[in-house]
Amino acid sequence: MKKVLKMKKVSVLRIGHRLVRDDRVTTHAALVSRAFGADMIYMTGVDQSVKETVDSVSKRWGGPDFRVEVIDDWKSVVRAWKKSGGKVAHLTMYGINISDAAAQIKKESKLLVIIGAEKVPREAYELADYNIAVGNQPHSEIAALAIFLDRYFAGRQFRKEFAGGRMKIIPTEKGKRVEETGQPF
Repeated sequence: MKKVLKMKKVSVLRIGHRLVRDDRVTTHAALVSRAFGADMIYMTGVDQSVKETVDSVSKRWGGPDFRVEVIDDWKSVVRAWKKSGGKVAHLTMYGINISDAAAQIKKESKLLVIIGAEKVPREAYELADYNIAVGNQPHSEIAALAIFLDRYFAGRQFRKEFAGGRMKIIPTEKGKRVEETGQPF
């Protein structure tokens, strides 16, 4: 019997993209968002190739409900999110420690998580309901996102079924096992 979990609504907003240098990092930010329980990711400064890569992963491995949206104006996304009743958490090494904020954030049912690629504009700090630090040292926004989502979902996201994929990993203690699901390509 498949286990279906009711997940909270979480989206990620990645502000900025340094051409050429960030192609792989931006793709990984989207893949972590998808695998760690987010519903979608908004991205600025990227071309459609990042979206196409993530869409291709979803076709192969399941989870067609995850969306990638390339946007021009991140501030309008944040304002619309807040207007609809959602809260905004900005991940920054300058924020309050995640351990001190975790209990409050877990209460939020609709959350937009902001991560940056480069220096994040001051407005992101001001628009955020929470400025959260996963450590107060320079580090990867991908690592911060993974830790934040894991704390938010308390590990439940790893029991989520990714339906509709052509391939499925069968966990094994040693080696690799991947099965074709029979889904069309």
